[in-house]
Amino acid sequence: MESRIRIFLLNTALVVLSMAVISGCAGGRAGDTGINESEAVIQPEVERRDIKPAKIDTEDFEVGAYYGLMSVEDFETNPVYGARLAYHVNESFFVEGTYGRTDVGLTSFEKLSGGAPVLTSSQRELSYYDLSAGYNLLPGESYFGRNRAFSGALYLVAGVGNTNFADDDHFTFVIGAGYRMLMLDWLAMHLGVRDHMFSSDLLGESKTNHNIEMTLSLTGFF
Repeated sequence: MESRIRIFLLNTALVVLSMAVISGCAGGRAGDTGINESEAVIQPEVERRDIKPAKIDTEDFEVGAYYGLMSVEDFETNPVYGARLAYHVNESFFVEGTYGRTDVGLTSFEKLSGGAPVLTSSQRELSYYDLSAGYNLLPGESYFGRNRAFSGALYLVAGVGNTNFADDDHFTFVIGAGYRMLMLDWLAMHLGVRDHMFSSDLLGESKTNHNIEMTLSLTGFF
């Protein structure tokens, strides 16, 4: 009987000792990772840049003046000037009205023949007005150097209007393209080219005249 009690106590002691050893080993493995918690988190070293987003005015109206060159078919290329007013319906579409004037030069016939001029001085004044619809095709940015960028957009325009030339009014179709660049939050610069097309029989034969215009303009938003 006494030997059975000794065997039972010995087995119980072995079991308790084994459990203590297992528990100690498990705790050592869990705690002894060898990695500092502060070292486990990666500390990114990213250099932050100061970015100033473009502060574009929310006004929808744009008004300004332009100056450039206009090639009136058969009457040389001469300076042209005018004004434009636009209303931006949304970020993609806008409507625009323009008014411009130029004084045409001599025809090739007048230069070569040395005869009487085809037009009087007052008849050489060409003026036009038109109403066009525009679409901003490629909005983006223009970069000047490494640290300066301007918002801008390439756009297309098409419309109709009237051209007064040689004491006669001509119904006119207008198509063109341009690039608008925002210099300031309220000031924009345009570089554009347009074709003013109308039918005329001024030189004897009725035909469609293509009058190409290239202009540079400054406009403001309000």
